[in-house]
Amino acid sequence: MASVALSDHDVQTAQDVARGVSRLLWRAGIAPLTEVPLGNGRRADVVGLGPDGRLTLVEIKVSLADLRGDGKWPDYLDYCDRYFWAVPPALPRDDLETEWFQPARAGLIVADRWDGTEVRPAAWVPLSGARRRAETLRFARRAAQRLLWAGDPGADDAVRLP
Repeated sequence: MASVALSDHDVQTAQDVARGVSRLLWRAGIAPLTEVPLGNGRRADVVGLGPDGRLTLVEIKVSLADLRGDGKWPDYLDYCDRYFWAVPPALPRDDLETEWFQPARAGLIVADRWDGTEVRPAAWVPLSGARRRAETLRFARRAAQRLLWAGDPGADDAVRLP
């Protein structure tokens, strides 16, 4: 694979990509939340809750080294109904077509800080009812905590969610 030199203008941070992914999900009717702890101790970059209760998980990669070095990503598959990779526009995507990255299961989103595009759809693989309930409650509690923090920044000193 040819190496691609990126200018400072082309470099996107994970936060930039998360913003574009969140906008894409919101337009699709899916409520996004970033930096979400999961029941297995991992932390998802973006989790979206659809109006039908289905969970979409998005793992963001902004460098080839990070993408190639991620051996933990299969741990996320049991915590969502569908899984996406999200990358900035300038990142080469050839690796994401190899079997290790499960292109038949994992979708692909290309995003920058302004928007995102679903380049490859993700397969829907339904969660068990018990796992869905646990993760939906975790999502709702985290969202409520963040809303509290936004209105009362000192609230974090009093109570912290597990």
